[in-house]
Amino acid sequence: MTQPQRDVRYGGGPAGKEPIFNMAGVVVAIVAVCLGTQLLRDYVLTARQDIELLVRAAFIPLRYSGLVPLDFYSFSSPFTYTLLHGSFMHLLVNMVWLVAFGSPLANRIGVVRFLLFFAATGVAAAALHWVVYPDDNVPLVGASGAIAGMMGAAARFGFQVDRSRQRPAFGGPVLPIAVVLQSRTVVMFLAIWMVVNVATGYYGLVPGMEGTIAWQAHIGGLLAGFFGIRLFDGESMGRPRFYN
Repeated sequence: MTQPQRDVRYGGGPAGKEPIFNMAGVVVAIVAVCLGTQLLRDYVLTARQDIELLVRAAFIPLRYSGLVPLDFYSFSSPFTYTLLHGSFMHLLVNMVWLVAFGSPLANRIGVVRFLLFFAATGVAAAALHWVVYPDDNVPLVGASGAIAGMMGAAARFGFQVDRSRQRPAFGGPVLPIAVVLQSRTVVMFLAIWMVVNVATGYYGLVPGMEGTIAWQAHIGGLLAGFFGIRLFDGESMGRPRFYN
């Protein structure tokens, strides 16, 4: 999440490797909505209309400081900000990550739970951003907080993917935290992710992205996914697993 020319924050990360033909239908839908929104902003809306869209749909911490009255957008923007992006480069980076981590998660937990997970981790990312910047009036945009939540969930599966079915999905049970933290692969991934996340936040190391990356929001999403995935996983709750 960066702030191009000091007016928007957004997030990003390096590319994933999940083949496009393994994309879950719900992931395709989210990619389509994000792409359509970016095309609308870049080629249809005027500059004034685009600003109005950001005011309504982006997450603006100042809204929750008590200095301005709450309105409809105060309740909708913690969800809708994840569908906006600062540029096509920002969109591309996030969508590649979404495909890589979102598809196996969606194939495991199903459409409804995946959408609820996406919403919950997006809200958690925005919430931690608000805790750090409660009086900020810079719009926060981007799906990377929610995508970080998917990475947190992947860590709880030890990054194991079951490829025996038509669509690969994270396999095995949700691992206890103590077991996860004993895995060298998981610990190394989380450590490298944290270093890269903080470095890009402070130094803006992502090519093609200008401004400030809201790295704290990424941490909020990651923690929500890491600690909360069991609430969304049907198998962990004694329910059948759904594939889409």
